[in-house]
Amino acid sequence: MSFPIARPRRLRRTERLRAMVRETRLAPEQLVYPLFVAPGAGRRSEIASLPGCFHLSVDQVAREAEEIERLGIGGVILFGLPSAKDPLGSEGYADDGVVQQAVRAIRAACRDLLVITDVCLCEYTSHGHCGVVEGGEVKNDPTLELLARMAVSHAKAGAHVVAPSDMMDGRVGAIRRALDQSGFADIAILSYAAKYASAFYGPFREAADSAPQFGDRRGYQMDPANVREALKEVRLDVEEGADVVMVKPALPYLDVIRAVRERFDLPVAAYNVSGEYAMVKAAAARGWVDEERLTKEILTSIRRAGADVILTYHAKDFARWTR
Repeated sequence: MSFPIARPRRLRRTERLRAMVRETRLAPEQLVYPLFVAPGAGRRSEIASLPGCFHLSVDQVAREAEEIERLGIGGVILFGLPSAKDPLGSEGYADDGVVQQAVRAIRAACRDLLVITDVCLCEYTSHGHCGVVEGGEVKNDPTLELLARMAVSHAKAGAHVVAPSDMMDGRVGAIRRALDQSGFADIAILSYAAKYASAFYGPFREAADSAPQFGDRRGYQMDPANVREALKEVRLDVEEGADVVMVKPALPYLDVIRAVRERFDLPVAAYNVSGEYAMVKAAAARGWVDEERLTKEILTSIRRAGADVILTYHAKDFARWTR
């Protein structure tokens, strides 16, 4: 059909019409909100590079989680700031670590909120890398045992899902075996399957105090130029037992999200990362953009690309805007 019979504008005339034929829908229950857990009590300090996000002590995390659940957001993912760091990141897999305490507190306070835990050593190691360092090099295989211990400790605390973000080869399989052998066969693994060595992580590294003390992470995180490699990484994680696979970051890698969605049948997650969030907040603070419209457009684009789940610092704002 051609003009004048074909008039696509007919279905754009009113909001009711647009809503009725809308192809991509996004709801708060599809979002996961990141939380940063810090030592101490009564702590709620705003993170300078992530306006509206806070370092929270365990008691404050529980209160925050109650609000998040009331807003209808699907879940939270927890990152920990330990009271002390060492070369092996031992507080990351300690039974009384801040994340383990936070998991227990949230499970006690919230009935339905999904609790996901980040499984990585970078926040807990004195050198800031995601694995065991020997001779100035991040070693893959010795790291796997520690990641597995961390995942099991999170499961014991009550986590519903563990999310390895380290990008060590074989870590999904190591974690799956450890969980199963420890009686946690029902705990799901959300794998950071295609995690790129991105410049968009800057604010997060301040928030989590996780910047590497030497070198960088390009030796284990992915080259931003590669997409076929991402599909290989995802395939390996699926074969090792991942239940959900994630692409990180989201906006610069919408093509990767789409490629993963088309190739694999598992649920696909995407992380709308700290740098993406901070740019929106900075521009909105200067009056350069309409924050609500821009945020909704960004999250819809990630969903449209194929993400079933979106991890985003915008989750609370989005939930309030759409109530």
